[in-house]
Amino acid sequence: MSIKDWATDDRPREKLLKRGPGALTDAELLAIFLRTGTQGKSAVDLARELLQDFGSLKALLSADQQRFCQGHGLGNAKYAQLQAVMEMARRHFKESLQRGDALTSPEITRAYLSAQLRGYSYEVFACLFLDNQNRVIQLTELFRGTIDAASVYPREVAKLALHHNASAVIFAHNHPSGIAEPSPADKYITDKLKQGLALFDIRVLDHFIIGDGEPYSFAENGLI
Repeated sequence: MSIKDWATDDRPREKLLKRGPGALTDAELLAIFLRTGTQGKSAVDLARELLQDFGSLKALLSADQQRFCQGHGLGNAKYAQLQAVMEMARRHFKESLQRGDALTSPEITRAYLSAQLRGYSYEVFACLFLDNQNRVIQLTELFRGTIDAASVYPREVAKLALHHNASAVIFAHNHPSGIAEPSPADKYITDKLKQGLALFDIRVLDHFIIGDGEPYSFAENGLI
């Protein structure tokens, strides 16, 4: 059955306009992106098949060009369109935290850090430098690869913070596994960095772990 034959309130596009994007399933959101299905299949049917094929929406969105184009009904044009949409999202959140803007919304901070760090196949550890009024100075990627105590150097972090004349920092790193829970190493590194930066009167406001769902906040869970 074509989507045009569905009840109006069940059609993904109309449902989004009436109830907002949060009301849609992954398949319905993907169907709006696909726009059309294939012979005998609606866009929603095709979206469900693609999600089953890739395993998850995250896997589909982070697939490289070759793997993405292997999906039924996909190709270079859809890949280019998806990359453009994702880059626009990253730039949107980046503009929300331009240099000199104060951090007044935890939601924007989470969304921005998620857009920047989610999707990597390896760990990335970054630092958001802030002035004494919690205004953004710069987001800097500090380390790549497996994050452990041996790869994070408080002296180097402090050196960058002093270079930017930062009064506070927010750390963030991603978990490629998608599980946004802190490991013992994550907790140890955070404490080590907090103690090292305290010597220079630089505050650590939070440390976010970016996974598949809501980012984990050290501050909100009493770990800072």
